[in-house]
Amino acid sequence: MNRVRPLAPLQAPRVVVIGAGMGGLTAAALLARQGLDVQLLERAEAPGGKMRPVELGALRLDGGPTVLTMRWVFEELFQRLGTTLDQHVHLHRSEVLARHAWSASERLDLYADLEQSIDAISRFSSPAEASRYRAFCQRAAQVFHTLDPSFIRASRPSPVSLTWRVMRQQGLAGLSQLLRISPFTSLWRELGRFFHDPRLHQLFGRYATYCGSSPFEAPATLMLVAHVEREAVWQVEGGMARLAQALAHCGQQQGVRLRCNAEVHRLMVRDGRICGVQLADGEQLAADAVVFNGDARALTEGLLGPAAPQGLCHGSPSLSALTWHAEATTGGLDLSHHNVFFGPATGYRAEFDAIAAGRLPESPTVYVCAQDRSGQAHRRRPGLVAGQRLPERLMCLVNAPADAPGRGLTAEEIARCEQQMWGRLRAAGLQVSLSSPPLQTRPLDFAQRFPASQGALYGPASRGWRASFHARPAGRTPLPGLFLAGGSVHPGPGVPMAALSGRLAADQLIEDLASTWRSHPVVMPGGMSMR
Repeated sequence: MNRVRPLAPLQAPRVVVIGAGMGGLTAAALLARQGLDVQLLERAEAPGGKMRPVELGALRLDGGPTVLTMRWVFEELFQRLGTTLDQHVHLHRSEVLARHAWSASERLDLYADLEQSIDAISRFSSPAEASRYRAFCQRAAQVFHTLDPSFIRASRPSPVSLTWRVMRQQGLAGLSQLLRISPFTSLWRELGRFFHDPRLHQLFGRYATYCGSSPFEAPATLMLVAHVEREAVWQVEGGMARLAQALAHCGQQQGVRLRCNAEVHRLMVRDGRICGVQLADGEQLAADAVVFNGDARALTEGLLGPAAPQGLCHGSPSLSALTWHAEATTGGLDLSHHNVFFGPATGYRAEFDAIAAGRLPESPTVYVCAQDRSGQAHRRRPGLVAGQRLPERLMCLVNAPADAPGRGLTAEEIARCEQQMWGRLRAAGLQVSLSSPPLQTRPLDFAQRFPASQGALYGPASRGWRASFHARPAGRTPLPGLFLAGGSVHPGPGVPMAALSGRLAADQLIEDLASTWRSHPVVMPGGMSMR
């Protein structure tokens, strides 16, 4: 375990982290670990951001992310904090990645085991399609391994710097790999080279929605999401909020001072550098650096005052969602933890055309998280005791447009979409009997919870090859001392990506302090104090 050399008698640099989502929790914990004086401010009543649970009476359900991927991100994070991931959360690996249904007779499970998935696709579609799936998995793995060290784990590159990084790390072979990852074509078009069955084309196109984007506009590089999921999907015992709570606890053990119900009103600047924040109640907190873990659009829209940088890039908002959290008994189709219910493959483009036009789709794809189900292939279903069905916790989700100013969804539109959603489940053979009316969350609710997001759940949408370089701001801003973290900045949305953004922000902040506080002892990564 690295030890941090104390900074006394001089005061440690003061850092304020705004927002206790995954990016903010990560940055705060890592900075405190290096001996900095860290205050973490959260406007809500508890940390977690989009990982905060939904309460339905006495029940608690995941309200945002439902599973964990890229476990190595958190193993490395907790190791840097002097502990281990397994000491704080219990994870269970899913054998079944997701259960898919188009009708009562068209169902397909994908597995963590490649050969099981190949066999399932062969029986569902054809041996030739299964062979093409194997080739797709190889391609998705290639895309991931090319971009992992040079893009995902690194600061936001330009096209030139990305090429240089890949060549430096992988040589001329890396340059060849970079040219083969199809950055200039859409995911949908590239998938057409692998899948001839329109249902499989539709299934793997849906991976773009994991980043809040349309498969018809997203770059083909997003096929790496399929590789990340097949590598391993983990369920967090007790729900995803446990991970946020564990990281908040670790941060506090490192010295982070967490304040909830503390809303930041504006950033304070002196002599061209950030010097603190002012809370909504007028309290001012001095700081030598600030990490903002919120939607970057909040800065350019002036929600944190006129001193916030205005030149940050961010593209158009990503997808939002309508969600329904409920307790219900189910029958017919046997649910797994992850379940996706598709409409006809021939109408898939119409779903995204409607969302792009600000409307709810008439034939939506429905995601159902059965939170009490495991992702194991051969485990007795928890909904049966002595032959009797018991209620279980469900979250149903339909992609929806972000809540554009002046154009919200009407109650009639939402009610019609809910009817279509239940109809889609019935058509696939799933019987649902609700214990009570479900708790509904609209894009407007997300917009109010996360300022300036417009209800978009994934920051800016990924549209075209330029999205990788220009849709999301970098962690370091033009305002000295201000850094960004979260799903709206590089490297992108999702729990592990947000954590990586927090790690990048913390490392860049330490580097900045080392260069600007030359007359002060500043703790550097690894626990070494520089004078």
